[in-house]
Amino acid sequence: MQNPDFSEIVTLICKEDPRYDRRAYDFVRLGLDHTVKELRKKDVARAERSRHVSGPELLDGLRAYALEQFGPLAKTVLNTWGVRRCRDFGEIVFNLIEYNVFSKTENDRREDFSDIYDFDEAFVKPFQPAKRPRGTSTAEAFGTA
Repeated sequence: MQNPDFSEIVTLICKEDPRYDRRAYDFVRLGLDHTVKELRKKDVARAERSRHVSGPELLDGLRAYALEQFGPLAKTVLNTWGVRRCRDFGEIVFNLIEYNVFSKTENDRREDFSDIYDFDEAFVKPFQPAKRPRGTSTAEAFGTA
């Protein structure tokens, strides 16, 4: 029998656990690839070898990937898929682990994905205008005075 592909596995997972849209699973898979590439750039000495990605590292990579892919709509898109906090990414990851799509070490836990960052801070704040100091004119704030 042939191994089921990612899409078939996600269909099975979503039937058992309908909390998250299937697109969230695709996003996490692509976000993991993005995270691994970014970590390899930072760690050139180990770039050729396979490297385990910790929960916090993956969350940081998923944050960067979401901002890159969706910009100011990142939080809205993730929320639409049922992803409202870091813990949700952890649930998706562990669903994929249970179906042998992702692997884990003996030290990996769901708790590794708990409250690493707040979604408003991570996905909304970067797009809010900077507050100018009191008493500063608009022209001064933009450096045109």
